[in-house]
Formats: sequence, structure tokens, C-alpha cells
Amino acid sequence: MKKIVIIVALIALIAAYFIFDLGQYLSIASVKEQAASIDGFYQENPALVIGIFFLVYVAVTAASLPGAAIMTVAAGAFFGLIVGTIVVSFASTIGATLAFLASRYVLRDSIEARFGDRLKAVNKGLERDGAFYLFTIRMIPAIPFFVVNLVMGLTRIKTFTFAWVSQIGMLLATAVFVNAGTQLAQIDSLEGILSPALIGSFVLLAIVPWLAKLIIGWIKRRKVYAGFTKPKSFDRNMVVIGAGSAGLVSALIASTVKAKVTLVEANKMGGDCLNTGCVPSKALIKSGKVAAMIRNADKYGITAAEPVVPFKQTIARVMGAVKAIEPHDSVERYTGLGVDVIQGYAKVIDPWTVEIARNDGETDRLTTRSIVIAAGAEPFVPPLDGLEDSGYLTSDTMWDAFAEMDKAPARVAVLGGGPIGCEISQALARLGSGVTQIEMADRVLGREDEEVSALAQQSLEEAGVTVLTDHKAVRAEGGAIVVEHEGTEKSIAYDALIIAVGRKARLTGYGLEDIGVDTSRTVVTDEFLATKFPNIYAAGDVAGPYQFTHTASHQAWFASVNALFGQFKRFKADYRVIPAVTFLDPEVARVGLNETEAKEQGVAYEVTRYDLDDLDRAIAESETKGFVKVLTPPGGKDTILGATIVGAHAGELLAEYTLAMKHKLGLNKILGTVHPYPTMAEANKFAAGNWKKAHKPEKLLALVEKYHTWRRG
Repeated sequence: MKKIVIIVALIALIAAYFIFDLGQYLSIASVKEQAASIDGFYQENPALVIGIFFLVYVAVTAASLPGAAIMTVAAGAFFGLIVGTIVVSFASTIGATLAFLASRYVLRDSIEARFGDRLKAVNKGLERDGAFYLFTIRMIPAIPFFVVNLVMGLTRIKTFTFAWVSQIGMLLATAVFVNAGTQLAQIDSLEGILSPALIGSFVLLAIVPWLAKLIIGWIKRRKVYAGFTKPKSFDRNMVVIGAGSAGLVSALIASTVKAKVTLVEANKMGGDCLNTGCVPSKALIKSGKVAAMIRNADKYGITAAEPVVPFKQTIARVMGAVKAIEPHDSVERYTGLGVDVIQGYAKVIDPWTVEIARNDGETDRLTTRSIVIAAGAEPFVPPLDGLEDSGYLTSDTMWDAFAEMDKAPARVAVLGGGPIGCEISQALARLGSGVTQIEMADRVLGREDEEVSALAQQSLEEAGVTVLTDHKAVRAEGGAIVVEHEGTEKSIAYDALIIAVGRKARLTGYGLEDIGVDTSRTVVTDEFLATKFPNIYAAGDVAGPYQFTHTASHQAWFASVNALFGQFKRFKADYRVIPAVTFLDPEVARVGLNETEAKEQGVAYEVTRYDLDDLDRAIAESETKGFVKVLTPPGGKDTILGATIVGAHAGELLAEYTLAMKHKLGLNKILGTVHPYPTMAEANKFAAGNWKKAHKPEKLLALVEKYHTWRRG
């Protein structure tokens, strides 16, 4: 009702303007004619004339009617420079603020519902620099007055900020127009007031705040670098510390654009992902899956058997996969690509100097324009009593231990119910170990929806894993881990204890804390991935907020490009569409929001679901466990807020939703895309089809049914 009242009032003002042809009074000629007669009345009744003029000016600007510029000139003709400027300054601000509020109240919700994602970045920028933006616009009178009011009303800029910045920003232009009104006899049109030279002067004045901002930024940088001596020349354009995913990509980008770059790695090229993480774990998972298929071969019409698992041979195959991929990340390859690769330990001495203790015993000291920290992360080991003497393993150290074993460890305790803990537990259980998985929360995969967690736990238990949720590890003693549940302790004996409770950034030993870089939990960076020093960047696990190999590569582009070309243009790291996969069987894949996150963030949504037990390819392959679940805004919009897929090859299926979200394609586009038959990918199309069915136009279909009935006679 309030919106309707505002709309009706605005329509009434606009209608009155045109019905009564009020525009005829808002011209230079009309002001000239009325000036003399109004002057006499003004001398006798100054307060009344000023009050009426003030209210009319407010009404004209609030309704976004044409004529505000003419009225500003009239104020000069009627009241003189000082009084006219004061009257117009406050009237224009009040009118502009009313127009701003009307736009905000009537239009903003609907605009945000339609273009919410795009407006988030705008509002974030306005929150930081809104006063600068608005002041700049207000200083240029060639930009329509009413357009600024209406457009700013659609943003999240504060009303008070809009009002005071508008008052100051419009003051100079107001004075120019009022002053012109005092010379009314010499004016024939508004164009005569706004000469190109005058507009140019306003533009220059509008740039002043930005020049000031640049100067302040320069002063801040000088302050940050105070106490350090910048070299007059540099040995390198960039030094990259760490040769994991982020470091390799950063170095590759630098060499591609012909920068002189040194890549420093203390251990193995390829980082954790190649040597101890993604690659060996996925190879182990595949071996476990084959063992499970043999064990459950009757599911496929083949006689089942208990698989024989020569564990040392299995691990040799896992390490063989690592060896086969190693050349992709090798010193030789990157040297051939133009990267100077040094194997050793790097330490940042000052913002432009890196000292390298080489593995061959030599020491290098390089000066560099920029530095990228890509040191990665390592397993987090909780401070439990007795753990240091327990012989525990982590995802980093377990491979060497496994390589020495002739058979899989009989009793394995896995501490942690996240993705790594779940993957290791299922794989080892399938290879013959008796696995007990311990999670202190009430469910595994706690970041996923509850039904996903439940399905994951069911899959783990079907593989033979004993899953203990809501169990807290207390201490390690005598070859056992002691856990507490509902106030009662119990001891779980193990032959191998694997700690998989998360990973922490590698922060020490690089000299960052010595030069004042914040390394509280990660290397703290801004939205451009720069540290407090504009030439030192961080990317990958060491920077967060995600610990995915693909995110590290993604960040590396922003870090390296900003480091090399930031003096011209810097790019903000984009985390809007980040996919993630947990490689259980069935896989759990997700991009964007799930239901749990949507509820936590207060995002309205509706769910469309397609179960794989209805999919022809899944039925043919006996892979019917799982589903596709898509979140969209309520009200029939096909915008994809997020997608969760549980099932065989879920990681591959997720790519279609990742692409769609990245390029703002909705479910209608997926539905309209031909998917080959029979494939698992059809699940995405059928999910889109379910969404379409839920939003079919019932009234239109009823009319169509009547039409077809009529056609049949």
C-alpha cells in the first residue's frame, strides 16, 4: 500500500505537469518575463516567496520533472547569488533525496531480485568508495540530475551519505547557474551557461578526489616500505616460492609473458597434490573400487569372489601413477619453458630480496620486482596427549609407510570425517583393512547437506568402515586411541593411526613475519591477493580461503598478473563459482550453495531433484545410488544458485553446472541442450526437466487443452 501511495503521488505530479502545461513556465524566456513582477512581490513577502519556490523546487526534483536547471537560474534572478544559492542547495538536496528514496523503496527489491549477483559487486564498491563515486558524478552537470538520483536509489549506498555528498557535490554547479540567473538579461539558453570550457573545468574538479586518493595510496605505500631500501635494479621480475599448483602456474604465466622468473622449491616439484595428495589418493581409491567390484561382482551377473590384495604391489601401482605424471611438473619441463628453477629453501629478506639456501649447499640472493608466496599447506595434527609417541601417519607420510607393508594394515583408525578422512577410510576398508573412522561432530562431511552426509556414511559402512560420529579423541596410549562419547571413554586399538582432521597453511620459515606480513592463520591478503606490501602476493592453500588444487591454479593467475602488471591494472580474485568433489564411491560433487548454506545465509531458494535410480545409464551399470539436486530462486526463475550431485562420475557431471553458473546460463539452457543417450550426463537434463515441469504454465495449458478439444470437434 505504501508503494502504491508513492507511485500514485509521483504519477499525479507528473500528470499535473503535463496536463496544466507547467513546462511553459520553466524556460529562460518565461523567467525573464516574470522576474520583474515577482521581484516586487518578493520585496514585500520574502519568506512567502522563498517558501513557495522552495517547495516547488523540491516537488520538481523529487518527481524527476524537467526544469530544475531553469529553476536554479530563476533563483538567481529572483533572490540574488547568496540567497539563491542557499535556497537551491538545500531544496535540490531534499528533492534529490526524496527521488532517491522513492526509487529505493519502489524499485530496488525487484531490481535486486533480477540482477542481485551483478549488483553485489557494485554495492561492495559503493560501500568502500561510494562517496568518491557520487561526488565525481555530482561535479559534472552534464550528467542528468534525475538519473543520478534514481540509479543511486537502486544501490545500497546510505541515505545520509547520498544526501551530504549530493549537497557538497552540487554546490559549485548550483552557484554557477544561480550566478547566471543574476545576469538574466544576457542569457538566452542553458547552453550559454554550460560552455565546453566550463564543463571541462567541472570534469577536472571531479577528478580531484581520485587524484587525492592516488596520492594517499602513494603515501601509504611509502609508509609500508619505510625502513627498507629499494634496489636500483633487479635480478628478476618475479620470484615464486613453492612449486605446487599455485607456484607452477604463477611461474608458467610469468615466463609466458617473457618475464624473468625464478621458481624455488625445497622438496618435490608438483607439491602435495602430485606427491602425497590428489594423485596417489585417487589411484588408491581406484584400486579400492576394483577390489569392491570383485567382491560384489554378483551385482553385475558375475560370480563374486574375495579379492586378493598384494598391498605392496597395489601401492607400487599408486606410486607408478605419480611417476607417470611427474614429468608434467618436472624441473626439466619448466626449465625448458623458460623458468629458472632452484631447489632449496627461500626466505624473504626484504620486500625485494629473496635469499635461497640451495639443496646443494650454495646460497643465492636475488633481488626481484615481485614475489609470489605459494608455500601450500600441511596436515594439521591436534595437540593430543601421547600423540607424538603414537607413530601416527598423515596423508603426507602414509605413502612411505604403506610402501613397506606386504599387506594392508589389519586395524586402521582414521581421525577425521572430512573429505580426506572419508576417502582414505573407504579405500583402505575395500583393500582389506578393518577401519574405524572417528569424527567429533555429529556427522561426516559436515559442510554438506544432511542427506549427503547420511548417504556418505551409509557408503562408508557398506565398505566395512565403522563410523563413530560424536566421538572426541582424548589421547593416544599403548597402541590405541582413546575416544569419549556421551561422557564414556573407550579405547580403539590400531596398527595404523591416520590423522586427517584438516590442513594448515605453511607460514613459518619464509621470513614473512620478520618483515611484518600478517600470517595469523594464512598469509593475509587483500582482494587482489597482495599482502601489506603491494609487490608481495600469495596464492593457493597458504592464502586460503579454499584448499583445492584447482582454486590454487585459479588464484595463481590473479596473483601473477597483478604482480607483473599491477601498476597498470589489477584484478580481484573471483570466487563466485568454485566446484568441489569428494571422491567417495559414490562421489559427492558440489558448486555454489547447498541447502545448509542457503539457510545459514538467509538465501531464499527452491529445490529441484532428480534421482539416479530413474536414469537409463545408471540402471544399465547398476550405479543407481545418488541424485542431482539444484537450487534456484523461488518464483520460477531458472538461475542456478547451486548444484549438488551424488553418484558415479559426479565430479564430471558437475562441470556442466559450473560452466552454466560461470556464464550465467539457467536450467532452460541445460534443458535445451542435446545430451547423448545413454549417458550419466542426461541426469543434468532430466533435473532441468523436473524444474520445468514444476513451473509449467497451468492456465495456458488449460486454454491449449480447450483449443485441442475444439479442434477435434
